[in-house]
Amino acid sequence: MIDARRHEASAKVVIELGLSDADVEEIVDLFTSLLRWRSTSDAQREASRRFMRLGENDMRAIRFLMTARHDGTIVTSTLLAEHLGLKGPSVTKLLDRLEQAGHIRREAHPSDRRALSIVVTDGTSTTATATVGADHLRRFRIAAAMTSDERLVVTRFLTAIADLPVLEPGT
Repeated sequence: MIDARRHEASAKVVIELGLSDADVEEIVDLFTSLLRWRSTSDAQREASRRFMRLGENDMRAIRFLMTARHDGTIVTSTLLAEHLGLKGPSVTKLLDRLEQAGHIRREAHPSDRRALSIVVTDGTSTTATATVGADHLRRFRIAAAMTSDERLVVTRFLTAIADLPVLEPGT
């Protein structure tokens, strides 16, 4: 990680805020840990995706369908398209591909006979739970081991970082 004291923009903030060397070291360690987490998370997601032979949107669709099933939500292609940010033809191709691979089924909608509901198959649910679910459980255990105050601090920090607007270069 680049030392904030040696980076022009960060150096100004270090001076402006009167940060000690120890403060800067902690901040550098914090951002180094964030970069490591992002790298590890990306690698885990890619490993799960490869294992299940699915694309990124395919995995997002499977996760959404599994969560919806757990919550008792009936998923239609329209709802899935909205969740994934896809247009009708793209979601149809995605569903065709997932159905052909045995990951989902299209079933009669229980209350709208003109619509179909989309459900994840038991086999895919079992596989996803054993891979993605196991990874999620490991992270959940770490969060559960923290105190409530620690979780609140981490949540406040991550929310503040996530809420920063995207800076468009050149504007």
